[in-house]
Amino acid sequence: MNLFGWLKWKEKGAGTPLAQWRTAWTAAIEGGSATDDELRRRLEALAPAEPDVEIELEMMDALEQLRTAQQAAAAGALPTIETGHRVIGAERCHFSAPASLPADQVQAAGRVLLTGTRAVFVGGGRTAVCAWHAVHAVARIERDLLLARADGSAAAHYRFNNFADAVVSAFLAGQLKGARRPSL
Repeated sequence: MNLFGWLKWKEKGAGTPLAQWRTAWTAAIEGGSATDDELRRRLEALAPAEPDVEIELEMMDALEQLRTAQQAAAAGALPTIETGHRVIGAERCHFSAPASLPADQVQAAGRVLLTGTRAVFVGGGRTAVCAWHAVHAVARIERDLLLARADGSAAAHYRFNNFADAVVSAFLAGQLKGARRPSL
């Protein structure tokens, strides 16, 4: 299956104020011009008219956590997670969160760990490793992180429990993938 086929999805209720807010949030995640405060004000204005904005509040939390990771990266230091996981060994771990493998038939649940050399999934009685040099593109769709090879096929597909883990892992994966590419 071609990984980028997943990117051609349409949001339900497109054109509604909440869908427009989600579009602005996505643009802010990707470096758009909307400020975090502006998004929060727009969401607060929508809240009385919308019966449930719990997911959007989770999305705002993801944006705040992304900004923290971006500030750390701009200062030249990716976050470091202390882990005693034997799969990582002596490698420095930059991210760790619970996730599942949605493309796997049993949808194994476990943990995704990002190091300077690879993305590792541990769980469901198995370990799946994806080296950064094999990753051509990083994409995030909702709570999923997709790592693609140069031919567009999936190198890895992780589903996180919340937007914050998906957004931060996508940012860090982009940083780590870029760090592993030779300069031209």
